[in-house]
Amino acid sequence: MLKFSKKHSYPGKLICMEGIDGSGKSTQIELLYDWLKSKDIDVILTQWNSSELISNTTKKAKKKNLLSGRTFSLLHAVDFADRLERTIKPALKAGFVVLADRYVYTAFARDVAREVDPKWVRNMYDFAIKPDITFYFEISPKESLDRICANRQPKFYEAGMDMKLSNNPYKSYVMFQNRIVEQYREMIDEFGLIEIDATQEIHYKQNLIRQKVQEILDI
Repeated sequence: MLKFSKKHSYPGKLICMEGIDGSGKSTQIELLYDWLKSKDIDVILTQWNSSELISNTTKKAKKKNLLSGRTFSLLHAVDFADRLERTIKPALKAGFVVLADRYVYTAFARDVAREVDPKWVRNMYDFAIKPDITFYFEISPKESLDRICANRQPKFYEAGMDMKLSNNPYKSYVMFQNRIVEQYREMIDEFGLIEIDATQEIHYKQNLIRQKVQEILDI
């Protein structure tokens, strides 16, 4: 059994949100953040691939299309480890609520979709803290693509163009994101993710999330 499967003993709470791009998870976590602040609860927000130590390196490598599946995985693991030690653990020790916009499940889904060995990926993140609750926003890759294209084109790695699934970025996006969704669905039971229908109305979803969060925070 992975150490990651064990419950943490910190006074704070770790709440995570997962889902493919365009699922609306970032909107929901920002709404939850504002609501918790309004309750005078100490809360911080942390995002995937945002460590100052490594994020610039990752961005430069992405621009030059230099990343293999395993290199991608290693860079994100370094980024995560830095944020865990500098941000997440200190906040939990201080009794804060930590809201994570993506957590290790993103690596478990994306890296495996890039044909990295799932056991290897899980072992690499074995040092992670198990969240108190994780929400997974389920949406079809086609609807996800429609939402993204309302504002921009899909990005190279976002569309899985490095996997050479298709020369058409839109078709590649759907194919690659389908792989990611398959991994997320397998994790629902494996890690006890709480599934949220991402096609539901924004405030309906937020009310569901708040109900679950109130239970673990006892507020």
